[in-house]
Amino acid sequence: MTNDSSVKKGVFSGTVRGNKRIGERFYRLRLEFSGAASSAFAQCGPGQFVQLDLSGTALPPGKDIAENLTDAAQRRILLRRPFSFADVTAKGDKTFGEILYCTVGPASLRMTTLKAGDSISVIGPLGRGFWVPEGKKTALLAAGGMGAGPLQHLAKVLTADYPTMQVTAFAGAKTVKELPFERRLDEVARNLGFSLPEFAQYGMESLVATDDGSAGYHGLLTNCLAEWLGQSDLRGQDMVIYGCGPEAMLAGLAEIAQDRKIDCQVSMERMMACGIGLCQSCAVECKGDRPDKTIYKLCCKDGPVFESKEVVFAL
Repeated sequence: MTNDSSVKKGVFSGTVRGNKRIGERFYRLRLEFSGAASSAFAQCGPGQFVQLDLSGTALPPGKDIAENLTDAAQRRILLRRPFSFADVTAKGDKTFGEILYCTVGPASLRMTTLKAGDSISVIGPLGRGFWVPEGKKTALLAAGGMGAGPLQHLAKVLTADYPTMQVTAFAGAKTVKELPFERRLDEVARNLGFSLPEFAQYGMESLVATDDGSAGYHGLLTNCLAEWLGQSDLRGQDMVIYGCGPEAMLAGLAEIAQDRKIDCQVSMERMMACGIGLCQSCAVECKGDRPDKTIYKLCCKDGPVFESKEVVFAL
């Protein structure tokens, strides 16, 4: 499983093959790559990312712009935007990458107008993604909100490359409307522990947690995961936790992992202007070689995936 920047990266052109709305503010953008781009992105590991140029993308009609985004929509898009793939599929001489996104600002709002046949400039693959430490038998995927995207990609890779590994996915959000998934399974499937089709398609059990109790476990995802671990007889040394989501959730995962001596990897989020380590704008504070010393690493080059035990969480 590729997890670092050793894969040859570059500036490529991708062709839009689909841009499907899957929720009130959620979409899945499907891109097609050919030639050198196909070779590069076929090797893109889960958790790595790409930078999209959206500066020339049009706004949707005014009636389709949410009131809370009316002012922000007018801002110029000067910098590329980082996204991880939710799925990567190589077919012959083509590679298809899918991006899960939410309309939260002027750039993502413009993404909704991309249509089949449009061309978009993409830099990547960038950064260090998730990896599988030696000897692990169980993986727990913890997705908070939009953190679901790269963990869906990871689920696919684990199924293909580590078929004997037992994987359980946890997905959390404030309310059911903020869960970025396309559809729900029927009641029988949910009772069997297969709540989310995006993970069930790989034979993986999944649990949902919502802060308001509108779906699944009533409470924080970290509490749901902690209770699951409390009912398990699995050894911590045989497990690995993968987290992607809000930093407060990642900090909670790090605490659980430390208490139970479980390896844990977290995908950090920072403003990444260049994506290649030149602008130095995406610093992540990490522990140094002494208890009283910290150092700074770059989210775009040293991450975005870090071992949770090395991060000083900014809460």
